[in-house]
Amino acid sequence: MSNSAPASSTEGQAPIAHGPFAVAQGMAGDAASTDALNRLSRKLSGRAGSAKAQRRMVELLKSAVAAVRVQDYGRGAERCLEVLQIDEKSGLAWHVLAICQEKSGHLAQALSAYEAALTLMPEENNIAHDLSRLAQRLGQLEIAEKLLRKFLAVEPGHVDATNNLACVLRDANRYAEAVDVLRDMIQVEPESALLWNTLGTVQSDQGDMATALTFFEEALRLDPDFSKARYNRANVRQPLGDLEGALEDIEAALPGAEPGYETAMMTMARALLRLGAGDLEGGWADYEVRLNPDMPEAMHAVVDRPRWDPARQPLKGLKLLVIGEQGIADEMVFGSTLGDLIEAVGPEGQVIVAVEARLVDLFQRTFPKAIVGGHKAVKMEGRLYRYIPFMEGEDAPEADAWVPMASLMPVFRPTVAAFPDRAGYLTADPARVAYWKAEVEALGPGVKVGLHWKSLVLTGVRARYFSSFERWKPVLTTPGCVMVNLQCGDVSEDLAAAEAAGVRLWTPPIDLKNDLEDLAALSLAMDVVIGPGIAGTNIAAAVGAETWLIYAPDDWHLLGTDHYPFYPRMRTFARAFDGWDAAIADVATALAERASG
Repeated sequence: MSNSAPASSTEGQAPIAHGPFAVAQGMAGDAASTDALNRLSRKLSGRAGSAKAQRRMVELLKSAVAAVRVQDYGRGAERCLEVLQIDEKSGLAWHVLAICQEKSGHLAQALSAYEAALTLMPEENNIAHDLSRLAQRLGQLEIAEKLLRKFLAVEPGHVDATNNLACVLRDANRYAEAVDVLRDMIQVEPESALLWNTLGTVQSDQGDMATALTFFEEALRLDPDFSKARYNRANVRQPLGDLEGALEDIEAALPGAEPGYETAMMTMARALLRLGAGDLEGGWADYEVRLNPDMPEAMHAVVDRPRWDPARQPLKGLKLLVIGEQGIADEMVFGSTLGDLIEAVGPEGQVIVAVEARLVDLFQRTFPKAIVGGHKAVKMEGRLYRYIPFMEGEDAPEADAWVPMASLMPVFRPTVAAFPDRAGYLTADPARVAYWKAEVEALGPGVKVGLHWKSLVLTGVRARYFSSFERWKPVLTTPGCVMVNLQCGDVSEDLAAAEAAGVRLWTPPIDLKNDLEDLAALSLAMDVVIGPGIAGTNIAAAVGAETWLIYAPDDWHLLGTDHYPFYPRMRTFARAFDGWDAAIADVATALAERASG
């Protein structure tokens, strides 16, 4: 369901939302910038000495730095490892190795190398700065903050480090502190486009798009070639209703993006903008970048089959393994093409589906001709690897090729007209549906309303996609309704606050996070399920329960229409990022009409 400055600045940026799952990324500074490499070269000059081993180490390190200059990070790492075989306590070798590993995407290894370099050369403050950026990228915000404050204690007023501290505070949802840090620095450096840009990301993370736009435009006034400020402006122009302007900004920003992560992130942003505009051909093509190793959350499928090539391999008679990708909500959305695929391969072929283990029975019941099993996700060195245990061993199903689940969309959903008009596509357990209907009826008369209100993860930019529970009071107090808590996670404080206010939500005696078969059946037992776009509301819509969704202004799933083509019978309620009260009031009004009718 996810997102040019000079080489020495990779500024804070808030990616265009990948559904409600985007996280603000990026810090100022670049360990492989021209300035940084020049510093390393200066340290190496004059170090030749007379010892043969010392001369060899200096030659290797110079070669490593030269390799980094031409972005040959593999060769640079090899040279550093040769140095470390001679002297494992060479702080410079560890530092350059860390740079090579970071640029190659081996983030966990880079973290260890930076730590070794800093231990060996604690006086080198720039290593602490490099390490802080990597820690922030890996989500280790406390470590990043400590390193930055250590750096700033030695170099107070350093613009990049101050900017990065604000980014870390922003990602920790400490917005007021981030603003204070930036404003103090802007008073000293009012012409810094970097600081204005990051101030904009702090505002956009909170959903204040109009203010953020002002700050991004100030950054672009100061530096018209600042690609990430232009990218960030696209991020706020789209939810403010200027989709055409957002697309123009992304196209203008891409040529100045640094190769690797920045280019991949901006391509993903363009994918979601194109899909949101109804350009499915261009959008699905760009969406393939989600699997690019440069994307922080890219899925790496661990399979020994080739990737399916639709241009060369007809589907008829094919044995195809389909692997689910991001989260449960995505598997609900993109799994809607599996019926089409089963029909396309025909009786001579075979569809094998790997989904989240909690969803196996639901998908197997729906698609009895398919073979369905669970995948397993493992995170190693900052990368997400997806294993398919049931495809291993002598009794494993045979597959000619594999395909990521979302990559079936351009094959079976190339246009909006290709989306079937149906009330869900998954089949919940009929016995469990009957059981829960009886349980719910025992709660007494009234419209049975299943409620979701937040995600389990609310850090960084994700928080702007969900409302506080208190705001739901107009819905909770709608006359003629019986409220049922479908929200997973620990919501005891929310429920206690509601009960203290005279509102009771019935919580079913199941694990709402893990018992997804029961959650699907319970959703069908409800008269209506209400909430934002999370796994629970997607499950409800996918099994055909009446679902009301409050969607964000940058939700691309509408595909340029006024509804959700993935779930065409779902009722939608639009909201601005700062418009929760109005959207919830609309839901309450509609619910009151439903109850009175």
